Amino acid sequence: MKWGYILIIPTSIENILNENVVENARLELNKDWNPESILHTICAFANDIDNWGGGYILIGVEEEDGIPRKKITGLELSKIDNIQKELLSKCKLIQPSYTPIVDVTNYKGKNILVVWCFGGQTRPYKCPITLDKNFSKGYSYYIRKMSSTIRATEIEQKELYDMAKTIPFDDRMNYEAEIRDLKLPLIQNFLYEVKSDLLAQSENMDFIDLCKSMRIIDGTPEYMKPLNVGLMFFNDEPQKFFPYSQIEVVDLRNGAEGDNMVERIFKGPIDSMIKSALLYISNTVIEEKILKIDGQAEAERFFNYPYQAIEEALVNAVYHRRL
Repeated sequence: MKWGYILIIPTSIENILNENVVENARLELNKDWNPESILHTICAFANDIDNWGGGYILIGVEEEDGIPRKKITGLELSKIDNIQKELLSKCKLIQPSYTPIVDVTNYKGKNILVVWCFGGQTRPYKCPITLDKNFSKGYSYYIRKMSSTIRATEIEQKELYDMAKTIPFDDRMNYEAEIRDLKLPLIQNFLYEVKSDLLAQSENMDFIDLCKSMRIIDGTPEYMKPLNVGLMFFNDEPQKFFPYSQIEVVDLRNGAEGDNMVERIFKGPIDSMIKSALLYISNTVIEEKILKIDGQAEAERFFNYPYQAIEEALVNAVYHRRL
């Protein structure tokens, strides 16, 4: 069952489970359908208080100590359609209106329901605290903190209302751009890199439907515009829309004075910039020293900079910067 236009999760189940794309704070695992708990988590991901970009709920995957169990239980096909219908019904209880993207995927022979809850543009969202007949405990706002879904405190509610005054930069429509500024080859390359099931569909899909599925455009049917995040990833020259959207690597090892600095500037789609900058640092900046020790067969190896630390710092600086 699909809701609306063609909707497919824009990454693979392997990436989600292996944390290659989604961090623990953005992932909720459920062995079976638990309507009240799952509704609260959908509401929390939609509120996206830390601007992570929402999160994923996997139904049919049991967790153990916060990580997926090696043996995936999955869901029976006979249950999946009923779960989707009930999920849609429960989402109608969220105020204001919000509906996540839902897909069914097969992983290691097991059926898993994947619920992609993107950060909503009309937050803050609230939903019933309990699902009894008259919602006797009323409604509450829910947020995600680390790997837990919790009710928002009064201070956190105020923060949600403050956030509602401005849509996150990534999710804003860019009125200076057109749909044609989003390039299909870049989109398909991205889908290939993240092993998304959407790649196989992209050859025959209408381009507008493809962009809607990836949530990189928004607007009314007669006035559709790219979102900033789409232009940053899927335009060859995003600096046309975002001046100085570039990564600058400055090598000061020969001294901090201007004549001795070595500077490299990387431009292009955001993921391409990161890869190019990391490759340059790996090949040019990082050096290995080999120290032979008397009486020891193996030499000791040292690096002037740890690549993993540089990679994490750069990726965090680019992807998680608040704008």
